[in-house]
Amino acid sequence: MEQIRSYADERLIAGCLYCGAATESRDHVPSRVLLNEPYPENLPVVPACDACNGSYSLDEQYFACLVECARTGSMDTVQRPKIVRILRENPALAERISRARFISGEKDVSFSVELARAQSVVLKLARGHAAYEASEVLRRSPSHILIRPLMSFDPAARDHFETLRSSAVWPEVGSRAMQRLIVFGTDVTDEGWIEVQPGQYRYFVVAEGPVMVRFVVSEYLACEVIWDSQ
Repeated sequence: MEQIRSYADERLIAGCLYCGAATESRDHVPSRVLLNEPYPENLPVVPACDACNGSYSLDEQYFACLVECARTGSMDTVQRPKIVRILRENPALAERISRARFISGEKDVSFSVELARAQSVVLKLARGHAAYEASEVLRRSPSHILIRPLMSFDPAARDHFETLRSSAVWPEVGSRAMQRLIVFGTDVTDEGWIEVQPGQYRYFVVAEGPVMVRFVVSEYLACEVIWDSQ
């Protein structure tokens, strides 16, 4: 990714992004389990404490494996080497996802989702993107979370999701979001999405009143999180 330095007030993000404790590490957003190796350069990172940084790992593995299995239809057709390795080394997780798969009709494959785990990961990613791009610290609960396969949208809904609205209020002065308003970087698509890894992960942040984060995983799963203005 293009390296963009934030010139926003550093006091806006004090302590761990997720709990406010003392910062001990940096957390990647998106999580590297959602990306293919070799990883893109200059991946976004946000401040985190060690406890929060490690607490999401199991849910992130579950989320990444579920997305890939749902995208391909089964564990037998998974192609991402990282996901194949995780499932091979974690038979309990593989069995859990295998039990979640069911077929309706003659060939329609679906997976039941452990919604709390999926929402935990999606909310963590959205908070990270909002902080990295717009220097927004959003520890409060959001007003809206959407997690849905792209292919399930009808054409109008898909167009609405892909079309990025502009905020009526400018982002924090000096933030990456403000700089992107002025000059599109090399990692921004023609449609305005920030592309972390082509075909694997893209996101967009609308900052200020309300804050909205959208991202797409593996060009399969669409996610949207919105925080209403306080």
